[in-house]
Amino acid sequence: MQLRILLAAVLVVVTTMASSFGTTNGQDPCETSCGDLAIEFPFGTREGCYHSHDFLVTCNRSSGRPIPFYKDSNILITKISTMQESEMEIEMFVASDCYNNTGYAYGYTTSLLLRDFRISTKNWFVAIGCDTDAYISGSRGGEYADGTGCISRCSSNTSRMTNGSCSGVGCCQVAVPEGMNSFKISVDSYRNHTHLLDFNPCSYAFVVAKGKYNFSTNNLRDFGSVENMPLLLDWAIGNKTCEIARKDTHTFLCKGNTSECDQEYGGPGYRCRCTPGYAGNPYRENNCKRSYECQCPKGYKKDGRGCMKDVSLIIQIVVGTLAAVIFLLIFVVWLYLGLKKRKLLMLKEKFFRQNGGIMLQQRISREGSSSHHDRAKVFTIEELKKATNNYDETRIIGKGGYGTVYKGVLSDKRIVAIKKSKLIDQTESQIEQFINEVVILSQINHRNVVKLIGCCLETQVPLLVYEFISNGTLSDHIHNESRSLALTWDIRLKIATGTAGALSYLHSAASVPIIHRDIKPTNILLDDNYVAKVSDFGASKLIPVDQTELATIVQGTLGYLDPEYLQTNQLTDKSDVYSFGVVLVELLTGKKALRFDRPENERNLAMYFLSSLKEGRLFQVLDDQHLVLNEGIIPHEIIIISRLAERCLRMNGDERPTMKEVAMELEGILASMIEKHPWVQTTSNEEESESLLKQVAVDRDYELTHGNKASSSTFDSMSNHTILPIASGG
Repeated sequence: MQLRILLAAVLVVVTTMASSFGTTNGQDPCETSCGDLAIEFPFGTREGCYHSHDFLVTCNRSSGRPIPFYKDSNILITKISTMQESEMEIEMFVASDCYNNTGYAYGYTTSLLLRDFRISTKNWFVAIGCDTDAYISGSRGGEYADGTGCISRCSSNTSRMTNGSCSGVGCCQVAVPEGMNSFKISVDSYRNHTHLLDFNPCSYAFVVAKGKYNFSTNNLRDFGSVENMPLLLDWAIGNKTCEIARKDTHTFLCKGNTSECDQEYGGPGYRCRCTPGYAGNPYRENNCKRSYECQCPKGYKKDGRGCMKDVSLIIQIVVGTLAAVIFLLIFVVWLYLGLKKRKLLMLKEKFFRQNGGIMLQQRISREGSSSHHDRAKVFTIEELKKATNNYDETRIIGKGGYGTVYKGVLSDKRIVAIKKSKLIDQTESQIEQFINEVVILSQINHRNVVKLIGCCLETQVPLLVYEFISNGTLSDHIHNESRSLALTWDIRLKIATGTAGALSYLHSAASVPIIHRDIKPTNILLDDNYVAKVSDFGASKLIPVDQTELATIVQGTLGYLDPEYLQTNQLTDKSDVYSFGVVLVELLTGKKALRFDRPENERNLAMYFLSSLKEGRLFQVLDDQHLVLNEGIIPHEIIIISRLAERCLRMNGDERPTMKEVAMELEGILASMIEKHPWVQTTSNEEESESLLKQVAVDRDYELTHGNKASSSTFDSMSNHTILPIASGG
């Protein structure tokens, strides 16, 4: 009886073992699965079934359902590939760093140690959080490898974040260093999430397979429920190459005629694969089976064992493909460049016609009797690009409301100023007027007017080429404390006289009268000898010979604008007279035409000057540092010019003098100064002139002291006029 019980027990044990390991009829006793995971050598669940400890799969059955873990850890294995990619997918833990209202920190670090396995470069290292600094470090082949990391910042405004994007706002990611076989993840915060506790109290970091994670702004609040992320591991056998490993026939795993070492794998270690035409597990002897009649694919040829690469055919294909690609590339580049050049030529032709190029050529041809020197030259776009070094920013010498001015050097070594205007829509009549202005302005040859040399019409907006004036604008000198010292009274008077002469010429001596419409110190240039040059005719208007005024849209700079023009829209030559009067006041006072940081009654310089003149307080507004004033005593010439400025600034244009009258009066004052003070003849030695002027006794018959209530009919002429308020300035 006892013998029967013993035999029955032995039978049960044998039956159980057979059901677990297979049968005892010669089949493999190793487990081939654990739950849904297929297990094949070199992986196994017990000693003798796996190649090394790195290939151990622990099958946990304690919960009733078999769960495969990696080695002796609690890291879940989800996939193993032995035939193609030689990869294993695991569920790796997420590292975290969290804080609460008391500032208490809690969290986890994550690490993994491998030998024959490496972290696949098909993973990303990802960090989540709004106050996050994450880092991954590890080793490669037993030696420390450089780590990497990333920083993620954000505010609680989720509208600035993008779902699916790990660009550093709420989420960041970097590539995993190649070849790492162990790693450790650390995650930290800069401010302990103190400003984000309600929104994002934690930082998270993990390694995840590419394509297995998409960032969502919701992760900033509830990612704590995620404990693991899928991670890919690359594996190979040992750390020896194919050539070295196959020398040891006992340990070399690529055995049999149908299994070969993968020569395309670059290590470390080696991998096996079935020869072409065979399928199976190449790590088990004779497991690669031919399941069909081998039809070698293109690029292979048959040999005794199956298919092998046809190297000669491959070389032919590669060489032919490469030659075809090179030829196609050259053809595409040639075609692209040809089409681009043709398109550019067509565009240049379009702009040339659009900007009135044909009309300008006809005008130049029609006026062929004029000297070649006076003709407007039509430049090509290539000439001006070369002259400005392709409009290099270092060549910019000025910017304004109408565009940018570049310094250029033409092919004949002439230095010029090239004006690139802003984009505007032009009607046909405006184009005709522009061409007319170019022709006329190019013929103006006055020492106090900047010479227009020519233009370029091959761009969307025409480019204008002027002579280059080297010493900057009058504004640069008046309102720059260090440069204004050089502007002695005689130099200021000569600048005013030269400017008035230029405007007088434009109004009355040019072939067609021209109203400048924007006279101000920034549009008056100075050469090295302080000779004034009127420039920038972008707002100018030609006056037909049978008209004295034009109805136009108000254009100009506040502070210099004629109040009568501002009210009526009627542009006359007296509008330039008013603007010149403001420039004259700036020369006398050294102050800007419009300044909102001054007291309200002093903001508009012209109005302040007129009121000071009327109330006998002229000394208060004059630039006593540069006009050779001695404690309230004003030279006779300055009083005369102040009265001239007052007449130019009268509200009624009919009461203002013409520019011809202004120029003549200034020339007379300058001539009398030269006669009275013979040294005031040249500006070449300014320091000597300034020194001599300071020694001259001032004529006290014209003394006008502070607080004097003296008035005259000249001063009272402004008393009954309305002063227009000006809100802003240019």
